[in-house]
Amino acid sequence: MREQLLLENTTTGQLWDVTASVHTASWVTNRTGGPGVFRFTLRANHISFTEGDRVTFFLDGQRQFFGWVFTKVKDEDAVIQVTCYDRLRYLTAKASYAFYNRTAAQILTQIAGDFQLALGEVADTGYVIPSLVEQSQSCLDIIQSALRLTYENTGVWYVLYDDGDGLSLADSGKWTSQRYLGTGAGVLSYRYTTGIDDQTYNRVTLGQATGTVGCTREVTAEDPDTQKKWGVLQLYRQVSMECNTAQMRAQAQATLAAHDRRMRTLWVSALGVPGLRAGQRIYMNIPNLGDIHLDQYVTLDRVIHLWEGGQHLMELETLPI
Repeated sequence: MREQLLLENTTTGQLWDVTASVHTASWVTNRTGGPGVFRFTLRANHISFTEGDRVTFFLDGQRQFFGWVFTKVKDEDAVIQVTCYDRLRYLTAKASYAFYNRTAAQILTQIAGDFQLALGEVADTGYVIPSLVEQSQSCLDIIQSALRLTYENTGVWYVLYDDGDGLSLADSGKWTSQRYLGTGAGVLSYRYTTGIDDQTYNRVTLGQATGTVGCTREVTAEDPDTQKKWGVLQLYRQVSMECNTAQMRAQAQATLAAHDRRMRTLWVSALGVPGLRAGQRIYMNIPNLGDIHLDQYVTLDRVIHLWEGGQHLMELETLPI
């Protein structure tokens, strides 16, 4: 495995290969909620780089990360800790938008244009959102709201990520790694958690303002059987005034179907798989977890790559199985 880290001065275009000076590096991606983060440490007395400079990291000639320097911390031994982000960092800016009859892909395209951000491969998300009105929210949250509405109405979750060339959307169900992980096949250790404390709901209520002060129309989907076992675990959410009652019922039923269950999650330490990132699916085989024998594709919610001393390791967290 050959690593290469390049720094590029955005003003002069000067390029440095700092691979030999790097001590450690890490790359973190999340399926939702934040940009890709690349951190590294190096001793670089002979190199002058600054915030805003470009960073590209390769493994065996394949680009893993492309982004920009945001923070530098130098200690008394002249070791510099550098934090870099990909394009999603620019979407943490707050803004107000009102979208009507637009798809999530169209919403992403408009916001990217407003912030002068390049686009990569953007999947056609299909579902036309009747309305999405957001005031003083981060652009990332606005786009994630559009993706959530798409999921609730189609059952398809699209992942927003930076592919190195631009902001991209991928159908998580089709975004599959060709690699395999399992006991004796890359998995070093794991933690398996089951519970109903997070993301489990057996009553879903959607509320809609009617236009009359103090009045709200509500639609509820619930499961009396699991309520007898667990008590009432309610999710309440407001929907736009443009949604009709049939659409509200469909959203409530789809949300209930996704969350009316005990959640199983897995945290795995493993040998590194180049290019693997949150939102992708990977086949995993870990028998005797407890109540299940895991032998299936899982979707990754968080992926942490670690490089140190020529070794590449990962930590992975799955979506509920």
